[in-house]
Amino acid sequence: MDSTQNDPAKWLATIFENSQAMMRQFGQVPGAEPAAEKEAGTQPQPQPADPFTAASKQLLEMQQNYMRQMTDLWSGMWKIPGTGGAAAPAPADDRRFSAEAWSQDPSFDAVRRMYLGYSSLLQNAVDAAPVDEKMKAQLHFATRQFSEAISPANFFATNPEALQLAKETGGQSVVDGMRLFVGDLAKGRITMTDESAFEIGKNIAVTEGAVVFENELIQLIQYSPRTAEVHARPLVIVPPAINKFYILDLQPENSFVRYAVDSGHTVFLVSWRNIVPDLGNLTWDDYLTLGVMSAIDVARDITGADKVNTLGFCVGGTLLASALAVMAAKGEDHVASLTLLTTMLDFSDAGEIGLLISEQSVAAREQAIGNGGILEGKELGFVFSSLRANDLIWQYVVNSYLKGKAPPAFDLLYWNSDGTNLPGPMFCWYVRNAYLENNLREPGKTVMCDTPVDLSSITVPAYLYASREDHIVPWRTAYASHELLGGETTFVLGASGHIAGVINPPAKNKRNYWTGGNRKGDAEAWAASATSVPGSWWPDWGSWLGRHSGKRGPAPSFLGNVRYRVVEPAPGRYVKARAD
Repeated sequence: MDSTQNDPAKWLATIFENSQAMMRQFGQVPGAEPAAEKEAGTQPQPQPADPFTAASKQLLEMQQNYMRQMTDLWSGMWKIPGTGGAAAPAPADDRRFSAEAWSQDPSFDAVRRMYLGYSSLLQNAVDAAPVDEKMKAQLHFATRQFSEAISPANFFATNPEALQLAKETGGQSVVDGMRLFVGDLAKGRITMTDESAFEIGKNIAVTEGAVVFENELIQLIQYSPRTAEVHARPLVIVPPAINKFYILDLQPENSFVRYAVDSGHTVFLVSWRNIVPDLGNLTWDDYLTLGVMSAIDVARDITGADKVNTLGFCVGGTLLASALAVMAAKGEDHVASLTLLTTMLDFSDAGEIGLLISEQSVAAREQAIGNGGILEGKELGFVFSSLRANDLIWQYVVNSYLKGKAPPAFDLLYWNSDGTNLPGPMFCWYVRNAYLENNLREPGKTVMCDTPVDLSSITVPAYLYASREDHIVPWRTAYASHELLGGETTFVLGASGHIAGVINPPAKNKRNYWTGGNRKGDAEAWAASATSVPGSWWPDWGSWLGRHSGKRGPAPSFLGNVRYRVVEPAPGRYVKARAD
């Protein structure tokens, strides 16, 4: 009797070996160089199909290697515990498989290793594809989304932790998981934090101030002074329009707004309105005139300052720079300095978001909402979460739905789930002219407010901040802004990501930042010559801003003025309107 009939491991190995033999035959390309020609040293002439042939051979080798891995895996599965063949440990940086059961239980270890091997095969296959780099990056993104979605950790039947918890709780974890799932289904989004733990104006966005101006698009908040004297020139902050402003004013201990106020600045902040159907016709130009420019005019009027300092965060920075370029073209000299936090002006490398943008997708949006309509905030939120799906989607699916554990309270994730709707015309203009065609960087290529825009006309000093691990605004892309602006620029690179890098208060003494690199070369040359400084970058920025803020004088005794009276206390009602 054939021994393979009594040894499942040998039987599987035979199957895989036969499969490999078939693939080797399939890999023999007609007209390939015979062995005799190799021995004679004859070299065939390159053929037009050579790149594809090379990629096919590389793919074949990867498939064969995958088969060998699976053969070893299944052979090890049939070994008796304690006789050798210990299970491979989970990758140290993969939290999905950190529980001991994934490596100690042979069944789950096999599932894990098969999954990781298959995921690796898919990514390696993309590496071997004979396509251009942009297409390859798009394939990598799509493949990663697929492989992360099919992880065995995401399914109850193949998650040993969820199964064990269900056993220990007598099925209560399953009941709780279904309850959480049904609740999220009603919301239309995944819950990432205990949303009942926070209330805007009560324990987040609590820095004292008042709304001193409003129109159909913005409320402008003026914050109450916290020092006896304040700088002559106020600071106008433009947050991203796709999220609520209070990422910059979460709680007193991590509030960027409070830090600026405590440093002696009169701070004005734009609170963008959550767009409703009646406002679905607003354009990019409206965001400049009704938003940024109105805020600058009101801040100057209330303080009586000759100029204001300005700060833009992410898309808010793109809006701010656009507005300043329009103002410069019109000869308006009302701004003393510009701070851009994780902002793109050159979209040559727009990160993974750029991989989702194509002529077809933009044209479809333009047809659907380009002349009026709304892009829902929850749709944008899902797109951003998908860029880090394991951290911002699947871990909550596993913990909430499979294990029945409601997420804990976390202010940053509360903000992350509180998106805003955008008007279709504004969104479509932005995506086409920034992400798709990269027109902003070309002088005169875009016309805003009936004015050809040239970013080099912005000649005020600029402080450019980027985060090293930013998955939304690649730091090298943020660095490129210094080549577009016409004034003196200071570039600082912080540790961590898009949000955590920015919200890094000095009191916590966390992370570090880099500064002082050589500006004559590219981003890599700058990084190689930059100096690492421990702690938060906020004091460095504060020192820089102070040099452009004018002398100090007595703080105002009331907010607003005769023309712009207090409308309501901060944080105002616009920020409290939810998109869900």
